[in-house]
This record gives sequence, C-alpha cells and structure tokens, in this order.
Amino acid sequence: MTDDVQADAFRAGQSGLIVRVPEAEPVVGAWRDRLDPSARAGVPAHVTVLFPFLDAGLIDGGVHAALGDLLSRHRPFEARFDRCGRFPGVLYLAPAPEPAARFRGLTEAIAERWPENPPFGGAFDDIVPHLTVAQGQEEAVIEKAEADLPAGLPVVARVSTVDLLIHDGRRWERRAAFRLGQALRGHLGR
Repeated sequence: MTDDVQADAFRAGQSGLIVRVPEAEPVVGAWRDRLDPSARAGVPAHVTVLFPFLDAGLIDGGVHAALGDLLSRHRPFEARFDRCGRFPGVLYLAPAPEPAARFRGLTEAIAERWPENPPFGGAFDDIVPHLTVAQGQEEAVIEKAEADLPAGLPVVARVSTVDLLIHDGRRWERRAAFRLGQALRGHLGR
C-alpha cells in the first residue's frame, strides 16, 4: 500500500483504505507478485485512498458509520488506466485525469474527516492516485515491466466501493467494504 516500503515494514494493527481494481490483475498481477512487496502481503491491485488510516483498535462502529456516511456522498465512477507513470523507484499505472480527480476527492474527504492521518503520513505534498506495479527494484527490472504493460492497456474499472484493510502482523485482510453512493450495509468479518 505504501511506496518504497518493504512488506515486513508493516505492523499489526495498521489500516488503510483502498479501491480494489480487479480488472487490472490480468495486466499487472504477475508483475506485482514479483515486484511489489504489498502484493506478497495480500494487497490486491488497487489505488490507495488513505494510508495509514486509524490503528485497528480505534476502528469501531462509529468509525464504520462515519466512513459509510462520508463515502455515500461520493458517486460510483469509471476509472480508465491508460498509461504508466514513475516515482523514484516506483512504476505505476496512472488513471486518466477525470478519474484521478475522483480518487483524489475520496482521499481529501477522508483526510479532512481524520486530519490526524494525512495521506502517506504527510510524506508527499501532492496526492497522485496510482496503481503500483513495482517498487524497490533495480531500474532494468522496472524498465522491462514498463515496456510490457502498454500492451494490456487501457484497463477500465468500475469504482463503487472502498475497502478497509487491516494488517494482522503477517498479511493484509479486508475487514469492511463501503459502497459509494449509498449508506453502509454492514461490514465484513474476519
């Protein structure tokens, strides 16, 4: 979920909010399995909405209700990932501008409600929605993946839920799914 972080850097009780992008798995799955530590820790292809979020011990029914209410105000949308992008040491798929603004709006709304948890811990000035494919790899490996990915683009996905993930000390697990455009309908158990 985080850029430039190894899977063993995650700790039990950490949480994050993501939009899963299963439509991208045929294009990025094999690359992510090899080149993205978060994939090996159980995180599917995704766009991070907010990481880190609250410690798992602070996430109760009130937090679930607040997330459900906040996210119900955002309409579902279509996201088109049509190109690769780069951060230092990171290769990602970039959404087209309009969906990028919609992802950014989700992040900003949640960060405004929980200002003690800025996106990526406040490490970056700008919110750049993206789907990480590779991180922490040698440049030649990243270049090979970057040359391969355009053949599978564009990836078009319907964005209708935001998932809450919790790290159990070994892997990330989905604990709740919040629908955009409608009230919370419950949460997933362990």
